[in-house]
Amino acid sequence: MKERRGFNLNIGTVIFGALAVYLVITLFLYLASDRITPYLVTSGTLSRNQTYTALALRTEHVVNSTADGYVRYYDAELTKAKKGAAVCSITDTQESTTSGTVTEQNTDALRELASKYSRSYTGSDFHSVYDFKYSLNSAASQDDSQASTKSGSPVYADGDGIVCYTSDGMEGLTVDQITADSFDSKSYKKTSLRTEDTVKAGDGVYRLVTDENWSLVFPVTDSQYDTLAQLDTVKVRFAKDENTENGDVNLFETDGQKYCQVLLYRGMIRYANDRYLDIELVTNTQSGLKLPLTSIVHKDFYLIPAAFLTSGGENGEQGFLVETTDEKGNKSTTFVETELYELADAAIDTDSSSASASGGESVSSDSVSSSSGGTVSCYYVDKADFNKGDVIIQPDTNATYTIGETASLEGVYCVNKGYADFRKVQIIDQNDEYCLVAAGTDYGISQYDYIIKDAENIKENTVIIGQTA
Repeated sequence: MKERRGFNLNIGTVIFGALAVYLVITLFLYLASDRITPYLVTSGTLSRNQTYTALALRTEHVVNSTADGYVRYYDAELTKAKKGAAVCSITDTQESTTSGTVTEQNTDALRELASKYSRSYTGSDFHSVYDFKYSLNSAASQDDSQASTKSGSPVYADGDGIVCYTSDGMEGLTVDQITADSFDSKSYKKTSLRTEDTVKAGDGVYRLVTDENWSLVFPVTDSQYDTLAQLDTVKVRFAKDENTENGDVNLFETDGQKYCQVLLYRGMIRYANDRYLDIELVTNTQSGLKLPLTSIVHKDFYLIPAAFLTSGGENGEQGFLVETTDEKGNKSTTFVETELYELADAAIDTDSSSASASGGESVSSDSVSSSSGGTVSCYYVDKADFNKGDVIIQPDTNATYTIGETASLEGVYCVNKGYADFRKVQIIDQNDEYCLVAAGTDYGISQYDYIIKDAENIKENTVIIGQTA
């Protein structure tokens, strides 16, 4: 009769199975846990500046053909022409192409035009498509125009200016002619003056902008009007290319509608072909460390009058003397070192159940023993270092203060060390989503620190290593 073998347990199988169970449980807990999103602190400004669609006014006019015929162009788009220079000429024959190739210089110009267009393109600005087309045509034909012999009946520049080959019929518009209809961009039409067809005497062949000074006009609300009335100058940021220019502010009203005119003295050539420009008035120049409002938390601290602060320990650290009583009723003092997060005035009212700290923070009041009542300077100390009801001794006078008053400070949880460490912040400005806090504050944060973005349900000292998303 064969002997039945006993079951042999393989230790390797047991270890492998235990590891597999551990990994499954760990993965489940990881997927089921709330994700903690870190946020990199950087400096910046708040986007609270007002944006407008402005109408550009320039000193410009259309120059007309002096005869019937074909137009032969000599100057490229947006080049400067001197008074008396021939910008183009009218000939009896159509201009022929001297070469079927595009030069390297011309190719670079086309590439730059395409790059600028792709950076500034917005689907809502349909007219920019035509601007791009006109610019390409001008650049592509520049070599042929320069190679042509200046013949025919010249059309001279009647003043120094910038040559443009588009027209919209608004060249003579002035501030006193502005109406609400002037801002109806949907009915706006711009045509190209550059053509290969014949023109008649009196037809427009190019536009000449004769002054570098120009202006932007846009309608404003009553509140915007009042805000701008406090400014003499303002910085304008152009959405088209993010460039900025400084200008003088002029406010006026027409037919019950308030307008702002910004007088500019530079940069006209960049926008010489634009009638409507999306702009931003940079009136909010305050900067600081930019944080999401969801990262802001409040932490309660004990308030201890500054007069009770003393030094002790081996290195003379700052702290307070806490009175202790042993089992036999003998009293003694113990020095407790602590961090001083804030120094602020607090109104301590021993006859009521409430008091307030400077800055509008709420303060809860319990029984207070102090050498003096009224408003006193108090330190904000961590509640983890003391207990409610602890008696603090003032070394010089032996006066006592019973810990109980609390006040809160605003802060964030810094996670540079792998756990939620409270850091105090001083908010200097905010909008609906972000706030700016002062840099370089004691027990604060610095640029490039990592904080918890959504801190509502996070507790201080929570370990976050391996939990960030």
